[in-house]
Amino acid sequence: MRLLVVEDEPALCQSIAEGLRLDGYEVDTCGDGQEALELCCVERFALILLDLSLPGLDGMELLCHLRAEEAETPVLILSARGQLQDKVDGLDAGANDYLTKPFHFEELEARVRSLTRRKFVQEDVCLLYGEISFDTKARIAYAKGQAMALTRKESALLEYLLLHQGRVISQEEMMEQLWDGSVNCFSNSIRVHISSLRKKLRTALGYDPIRNKVGQGYLIGGGPA
Repeated sequence: MRLLVVEDEPALCQSIAEGLRLDGYEVDTCGDGQEALELCCVERFALILLDLSLPGLDGMELLCHLRAEEAETPVLILSARGQLQDKVDGLDAGANDYLTKPFHFEELEARVRSLTRRKFVQEDVCLLYGEISFDTKARIAYAKGQAMALTRKESALLEYLLLHQGRVISQEEMMEQLWDGSVNCFSNSIRVHISSLRKKLRTALGYDPIRNKVGQGYLIGGGPA
C-alpha cells in the first residue's frame, strides 16, 4: 500500500516515513506543494498525509486542487494549526481527517489504518482464503494455522492479493500500490518477491495458491485457471 507524505520539515518527514515503512507501507515523500501536486497527477496513492505550511503551494491550495481533480484519495492533514476553525476549514476543503502537531506516532498509525481500511472497504481485521489467513493489524500471515516468516514486501503482496481475491493484479498495479518511486517498470523486483512468496506458500501449504496469468498478472481465487 503506497502513501505520500507531504511535509517540508525534513526531520519530521523522514521520521514519519520511516515509522510507516516499519508498519509495512510503501512511502514516498515530498517537501513542496507544487511538486506534490505534480506527483499526484501521475501517481496513485492509498493515502496522502498533508502538511498545510508548504513552499511552492500551500497545503490548503493543494488540497483544493486535488479535490477538483478527484475525490477518492483520502487525505490526512498534519498541521500545527490547531484552532477549531482551522480543522473545520480543512475538513470542509475535502480532508478526511485532521491531526494537530505535535502528535503521538501511535495516534498517527491508528488514523492511517482507519483511512486505508476505508479505502479498501475492509471491515474485517483478518483476510481469509482457503487455508491462508492474514491478520492486517498484527501483519502476520498464517498457513494451516501456522505463522509464516514473510518479509515486509512479501506480506504487502499477500495482503493486496487477498484484498482483491479473484481479480488479476498486474505488475504495474503492484508497482503503483506497493512500491515506492525508486522502482521503475523495468525492475525485476516484483517478480523476485512474488517468486519468493509463492515458494514459501508452496512449502507451507503443499500447493501454490497464487496463479500467474501470462501477460496479465497474478491472482488468488477466482476459480480454475
